[in-house]
Amino acid sequence: MKLTTSILIACLLAAPVHGEEALFVVVNAGSEVAELSHHELVDIFMGRYNTFPDGAQVTVFDNDSVQGLRERFYRQLVDRSLAQVDSYWARLQFSGRVTQPEELGSAAQLQEKMRTTRSAITFVSEGQLNDSLKVVHRFDP
Repeated sequence: MKLTTSILIACLLAAPVHGEEALFVVVNAGSEVAELSHHELVDIFMGRYNTFPDGAQVTVFDNDSVQGLRERFYRQLVDRSLAQVDSYWARLQFSGRVTQPEELGSAAQLQEKMRTTRSAITFVSEGQLNDSLKVVHRFDP
């Protein structure tokens, strides 16, 4: 009985939270980038690289247009809270080595930047996908 209860609890904890959509990392539809690995995304979104793997310049935008989306993304990307990610960026900016990604707080602003910036990369929920974006990675809920 104890084993059955333990297995049930483990299954419940491993199950995704209902209502959460998959997260997608997207680039401008005109970008030559077709796919990015998890490791490459960490390097790009955490400021280690300022280019795509093919050497093309990258412009990172943090999508803050949907409540909780940015937190979910960084949890899945690097398993860190937003406070930890912001602290990381504060240290990097203090050193003068990099600039933190621009935070976009509205869906309209996000769409405009992604449509007009060929080097753009960001993350979106499934409901934010459109023809001006190309999916290069998917995080399941």
